[in-house]
Order: sequence, then structure tokens, then C-alpha cells
Amino acid sequence: MKIMMMMRVARSLINGGSSSTSSSIRNFNRHISMSVIPARSLVTGSSFNPVDDFFLAKRIVTMMKMSTVSSSSSPAKTTSLTEEKNKLKEKKDQSNAMVSSYWGSRDRGLLGRMGPSGHGIASCKHHVPKTFADKVAYRTVKLLRIPTDLFFKRRYGCRAMMLETVAAVPGMVGGVLLHLRSLRKFEQSGGWIKALLEEAENERMHLMTMVELVQPKWYERLLVLAVQGVFFNAYFVLYVLSPKLAHRVVGYLEEEAIHSYTEYLKDLNEGRIENVSAPAIAIDYWRLPKDATLKDVITVIRADEAHHRDVNHFASDIHFQGKELKESPAPVGYH
Repeated sequence: MKIMMMMRVARSLINGGSSSTSSSIRNFNRHISMSVIPARSLVTGSSFNPVDDFFLAKRIVTMMKMSTVSSSSSPAKTTSLTEEKNKLKEKKDQSNAMVSSYWGSRDRGLLGRMGPSGHGIASCKHHVPKTFADKVAYRTVKLLRIPTDLFFKRRYGCRAMMLETVAAVPGMVGGVLLHLRSLRKFEQSGGWIKALLEEAENERMHLMTMVELVQPKWYERLLVLAVQGVFFNAYFVLYVLSPKLAHRVVGYLEEEAIHSYTEYLKDLNEGRIENVSAPAIAIDYWRLPKDATLKDVITVIRADEAHHRDVNHFASDIHFQGKELKESPAPVGYH
């Protein structure tokens, strides 16, 4: 009889019937209190002990009750935890999401170092100016290009040397100002200090490479001093007043740099410029093959400029959305 009652209780638990389960357990408890059938002796063959067997049966019933509660509450708890995790994930994604019309994918794996072939750098990529500030930045850069074209014409080696003395300034200015801000406000930069200083160092290495390839004349060195002095102070003031405009200007400067290096490659391919061996400094810095040529060097430099273009347009987009750079992780570790 007791075995039949236990089977009824177990069957009830399996079927999930809460009311029938409670009824079965109550009947089972009542039967245990009146029964003299040795439950444990049926299993183990030991001698009958009413007290021990009674408490053994009570323990079984308690365990069955706990199992019922656990099984009934477990799905609800699991669902609740899953929903909570999903809400937290949604909230985190919303806070970290940075919609950029230019950057596209934020997967830094897509920004891996380009080899000498230079495939996939999207050299024709252009940020279409939409806002008034964008148009000001774009027109300013186009205006600055006029005297450069008149002075250097198709002497792309000298043009690149001048370009890199200017291009190495913005990263250093931005990195220093963010560094000082971090010290004043005791806050992290989201990796942007390192990213901008990496950019400045990379542009400096472009200059060191071009100096090896093109020995500048005295008047070109004098021009570099004048241009750098004016540009450094102008960009410093601009970055203090409007970082979003400053980064947009650099983005457009990098677009012009890519155009210049593309023309440089065109002249190399057509034989107008001799494709000499790459200087040792370039082979060491970009880890190029020992037999690398000038064409390989210009290709990897153009890939670097494409990366700087994307980074600065992305930084400007962050500011245009009313956010700070630290709210979106910087693309660090490219160089």
C-alpha cells in the first residue's frame, strides 16, 4: 500500500499537477503515520524499526516537496535572468553605439596593416560635407592645396616631404591636449591619447623616410619652418575651440594626401619616376622585404594615410553627435 502511494506521488510530480501533488503528499503522510509496514526493510531486508522508517519516509516526502518547488520555480527564474541579461546588453549596446556615416564597421580587424599590395584601402573614399562646419573644413583644405600645387607641381617627393611636416602636427596637438585634460579631470581617454600620438609618430616616420629619398634644398627647409610654425599654432587654437572641426580638417587633409600618393604611384608605374630601392629606415619600420622598392614604400604610406583619414572623420562624427571621444573606444594598435 505504501509503495503504491509513493508511486502515485512520483507520478503526480512528473505530470506537474500542483493540487493533486499536494493531496497525494498529504494522503501519503497520513498513511505513514498509521502504517506499520516496514518500508526500509522492503528495500534493504533489515529488521523493522517503526520510528526510523517513519522519519525516513518523512525525509523522502520533504525532498520530493523541495524538488517540486525547484522544478516549478526554475523556468521562471531562468526566464527572468535571461530577460535581465538581455536588457543589460541592450542598454550597454545603446550606450556604446556610435553611428558614423563614414567609419562604417568599427571592427578594428578590418583595419589591419596593409601589405605592399595595398589592396582594400579604399583610396577613393570621401566624406561628403553635410553640415556647415564640414563645408568650412572642406573648403579650407581645398584652398590650402592651391599654393602647394603651384609650388611643387608634379615633384611628388618634395610635396610629400612638405605634407608630412604638416600632417605630423595634428596628432601631437590632439594627444597633448587630451593628455592634459585627463590629468585635470582625473578621467580616462578611451585610448584616444595613444591613438593620436601613434598617428603623430607614424607621420613623423613618413617624413624621415621621404627625407632619405628626397634631399631637401635650403629654401624647402626654410619653407618647412614657416609652414610648421603657422600651422601648429593655428591648429592648437582650432582644437581648443572646436575639436570636431579640427578632426574634420585633418580628415580632409588625409584625403588630399591619399590623392597625392596615388598620383605618385601613377608616375612610378608609368616610369616618370625611377622605382629605386626602399631606404633601410622604411624596411625596418614597415617590416618590408629586403628587396622592397619605392613603390612598396609609397603604397604602405598611402595605406597609413587612409587609416588616419578614417580615424579623424570618425572622431569628428563622435563630437558632432554631442559625445566625447572617451565614450567610443579608439582604434589603437594599427601602427
